[in-house]
Amino acid sequence: MNERFTRVIEKMKEENVPQLIVSDPVAIFYLTGKWIYPGERLLALFIHKDGDPKLVINELFPQEEDLGVELIWYNDVEDGVEILSKYIHEDEIMGIDKEWPAKFLLRLQELLPDKKYVNSSLLIDKVRMIKDEEEKELMRESSRINDKVMEELIPWVVEGLTERELSDKVKKIYAKHGIQKVSFEPITAYAKGAADPHHETDDAKGKTGDCVVLDIGGFYKNYASDMTRTVFIGEVSERQREIYEIVKEACQRGIDAAKPGNRMCDVDLAARNYIEEKGFGKYFTHRTGHSIGLEDHEYGDVSSVNEHIILPGQCFSVEPGIYLPDEGIGVRIEDLVLITEDGCEVLNQFTKDLIVVPQEEK
Repeated sequence: MNERFTRVIEKMKEENVPQLIVSDPVAIFYLTGKWIYPGERLLALFIHKDGDPKLVINELFPQEEDLGVELIWYNDVEDGVEILSKYIHEDEIMGIDKEWPAKFLLRLQELLPDKKYVNSSLLIDKVRMIKDEEEKELMRESSRINDKVMEELIPWVVEGLTERELSDKVKKIYAKHGIQKVSFEPITAYAKGAADPHHETDDAKGKTGDCVVLDIGGFYKNYASDMTRTVFIGEVSERQREIYEIVKEACQRGIDAAKPGNRMCDVDLAARNYIEEKGFGKYFTHRTGHSIGLEDHEYGDVSSVNEHIILPGQCFSVEPGIYLPDEGIGVRIEDLVLITEDGCEVLNQFTKDLIVVPQEEK
């Protein structure tokens, strides 16, 4: 077993879950280093607190490399759940993860009706929340690439592209840097679209004086990046500048609060309280951030209700915003932070200074 399995088993013992079924392909990759997408077929990683994990897998998915677990094969005319049940300790609680389809869980309950089943979804999520040294370096490099993509993207906001065309441009720039998969569909939004926090790109085009929200991320060696910058086409009004500087300061206050011993809600409130102090509280309509790693959104949000104590190794976004749809103004600024022993490392180095993108005379 590798060190990640060891950490999971330690967490199982800590939370009194003696045995666990893992079916989330992301979690299985985290533990074995192999992506396996089983479709409608059973895929189940069985872990017991005493070790010796077993992966129950269909013969349609042959594995040539050593995954660090015993492989238990079944075929399409066999009952994979029944095979799995033979390894389960009948006198112990059974932990189930969040991704296991109900059809498999119900079948297991038929086979072992007297067992106690518990939702153990957060167990591996909590382990994944703390990045190891390899993951930290991958997150750093993912964000370094994202900085470059943002730098190359910004000049295109004055080229007359629609939001959809600008989103497509994002993907082409990522591909140029060897990134073939985005972390999420890019948000490339002009003016009124920018004032919608999760705007879906459309055929709108930008014009002089528009703010442009650019929220982008891509996967580097399976690890996600995520960054938002807001820029302005040709000119910026005093109102827009005021909003921008408030959001920028709120972002910095959130980053300053991102350190061990503080709570996740302290980060949210550091940003939110400043925006409220400036009179725009009701226009900051979402949480301040989310954890990130193998997925763009992982366990552990940066919200006013999350009292989890921040620990070294966590990685999450700080992304306050102000959205004024009636004025066609939306500003969001986002960085990723990696928690260190005494503070945090900001993974995004691209400037947060206000940028007005010059327009060439046509």
